[in-house]
Amino acid sequence: MGVYITKVDGSRQLFDREKVVRTCLKMGVNRNIAYKIVDEVEQQLYDGITTNKIFNLTFRLLRNYKPTIKHFLDLRKSLSLMDSKPEFEKFVQIVLSYNGYSVSGNRLLIGKCVKHEVDGIAQKNGITYFVEAKHHQNYHSPTGLDESRIARAVLEDVTDGYELGKNKLRIDRAMIVTNTRFSEHAKIYGKCRNILQIGWSSPTKIALQNMIEEKKAHPLSCINGLKNNTRKRLVNSGVVLIKQLMDFDTSNLSKISGISISTLKKVIEKAKNYPF
Repeated sequence: MGVYITKVDGSRQLFDREKVVRTCLKMGVNRNIAYKIVDEVEQQLYDGITTNKIFNLTFRLLRNYKPTIKHFLDLRKSLSLMDSKPEFEKFVQIVLSYNGYSVSGNRLLIGKCVKHEVDGIAQKNGITYFVEAKHHQNYHSPTGLDESRIARAVLEDVTDGYELGKNKLRIDRAMIVTNTRFSEHAKIYGKCRNILQIGWSSPTKIALQNMIEEKKAHPLSCINGLKNNTRKRLVNSGVVLIKQLMDFDTSNLSKISGISISTLKKVIEKAKNYPF
């Protein structure tokens, strides 16, 4: 008989060993260690244990095999810690560009009725999207139907504006990128209205989690203990990702950001150990 675990929404499901194994592999340990950890996790399971407790237990065991993990946070939690503006918006623009989109930053589009400020313009395979980045501090909170309805209304207005000659850029589709899941109603509406909805775990091939991990586009917020003020200074200096931080010359970055060289060296030293 398997052990049932309790998810955040209160639903129950059978414990899945492979989910723990995948988490361990993503944190940079080999498969043998991953199986040792999941065996230890299983020994401490009980009926109704929460997914959060399993997650915390897994990370505590991981530190025994890879001590540097203590310097880093889980990707999903890290995304929730970001500032909605401008950090998450810039992050979304960068992730899309890493995944083959031609991206420009915040843009004002003139519709038939009103002007619309959007979080970016993305182009790929001949399709032009306007981008809306929807950030949630509670990553268990779904992105609902209202966001999709608004995106549809914006698309209609800017399309009418283009046809009237008010706007020189033709927008083909709306794109919503969020760090949470979309509600079922939002998914149904988005599919019906041809809105590209990129959530934490959907669509399967281009989910936000997949796009980040495949391109190693992990945000600075993954670094445990990085002060908010330091992170904001880095973001305002154009450094949003861990890999960007390591590509910068320390002296130049210090001048641009106003962060001391000694502080930057400490942050970069941590970043070098990130388990990409």
